[in-house]
Amino acid sequence: MRIKSGMLLGAVVLLSACGAAQLPWAPDERVAKASYRLSGAATVTLLTVIANDSGSAGHSALLINGSQRVLYDPAGTWYNHDVPERADLLYGMTPQMMQNYLDYHARKRFHVVKQTKVVSPQVAEQMIVLAKQMGASANGMCAQNTSAILSQTPGFEGFPVSVWPKSAVEAFSRIQGSKTEKVYQDDEGKTDLNA
Repeated sequence: MRIKSGMLLGAVVLLSACGAAQLPWAPDERVAKASYRLSGAATVTLLTVIANDSGSAGHSALLINGSQRVLYDPAGTWYNHDVPERADLLYGMTPQMMQNYLDYHARKRFHVVKQTKVVSPQVAEQMIVLAKQMGASANGMCAQNTSAILSQTPGFEGFPVSVWPKSAVEAFSRIQGSKTEKVYQDDEGKTDLNA
C-alpha cells in the first residue's frame, strides 16, 4: 500500500506542531510576586546592543518603569529563573536583574546604548499594555516591534517603525528630554558607564 506524499507531509506537519515549544507564560502568582517598581519618575528606556568594531546594532529592547518595572525583550535570549516571562515581557526588573541583563549584552565586542525619557505614569502604563499586546516576536523583529510600540505612544508621535535598531537609536536621540548613556564592559565583568 502506497501512502500519498500529501498525506505524509500532513502527518509530519501535524506531529511537528504537537512537538513545538510553547511560548513562556509565567503563572499569575509568579508575575505578582516578582512585581517591582523603581522609585522616582515613570520612564521608558530604549536599550540597543551595538558592535564595538563595526558600529552595527544587533538587538533592541524597552525597559518601562510604570506601576511596575518590566522589560519588553522581543526575541531576546537573556534568561534568569527569577524573572517571570510572558511572551517577551519580563517582570521583576530590579536593579540587580537589570545589571545581569546589561552584563549579558555588554562584552568586549559589544556595548549597550541606554536612551531614557521621563514620561507620565499614564504613558508608561499605555506602553506596558502595548508590550503585552505585541506578544512574542519572531527572530529579527526586535527593532520593528520596539519602534512600533514607541510610534503608538504619546510624546513619540512620528517615531519611525523600522527593522534596523540604529534607526531607533537615531530617532530616540532627537526626542526632546531624552538622555543617553553607553555601557561598556570587558569580559572580566568590569562595567564602565559613559554618557
